[in-house]
Amino acid sequence: MNKIPVMEIFGPTIQGEGMVMGRKSMFVRTAGCDYKCSWCDSAFTWDGSEKEKVRMMTPMEVFQELKALGGNNFDHVTITGGNPALIGDAMKEFIELLHQSAIEVGLETQGSKWQDWFYLVNDLTISPKPPSSGMNPNLELLDDIIFKLRDFKSNFSLKIVVFDDEDFDYAKMLNNRYKESSIPFFLSVGNSNPGEDGDISGRLLDSLDWLWGKVLGGPEMNNVRPLPQLHALVWSNKRGV
Repeated sequence: MNKIPVMEIFGPTIQGEGMVMGRKSMFVRTAGCDYKCSWCDSAFTWDGSEKEKVRMMTPMEVFQELKALGGNNFDHVTITGGNPALIGDAMKEFIELLHQSAIEVGLETQGSKWQDWFYLVNDLTISPKPPSSGMNPNLELLDDIIFKLRDFKSNFSLKIVVFDDEDFDYAKMLNNRYKESSIPFFLSVGNSNPGEDGDISGRLLDSLDWLWGKVLGGPEMNNVRPLPQLHALVWSNKRGV
């Protein structure tokens, strides 16, 4: 039986990033990732530090737990990770279960692996990792994913997390690479210390001020939308929200 490696299920809460910012949503966080980003705010999904919390669950078990937690107080589920694109038929089955109950699905992945079930996702975010992550995305594979989505799916976007000038230059390169496709393009302020306690809103707002200045500084990014991590502004690094 196909199962999903689930790290945590929580909500309802407010989606804080990208194309569905502000949307009430339940969250399903899967375990496992093919990347090891230096600043990952959910490294516990792949570094083994919380491996005892991973539950192998059938799509129906995940669905039933969502309903037990959220009741009828949601109509959107965000699937995140780790990298949920590592999961095959079980994820397709789960998304179809949600759709049968008129529940929409949002999902974010870094564009390192294709899945045919991407076409079923209502709000799909492709988030290639910038130089500060320490990763080296395969741009030919990313091209293939972007062009498949562009030709057959309308509601998807690109999102780049930006920490520094090098990341911003990387975002400019990708924006230029795909600009003719008119794909919605978001920038997100990076959280340099996801383990920090206390109120981090001041630090994040300073970063947002810097990022807005970069976007306003020239015409190359006229089409992009630089946004905060809304949930981190309100709840800082609190888990399960």
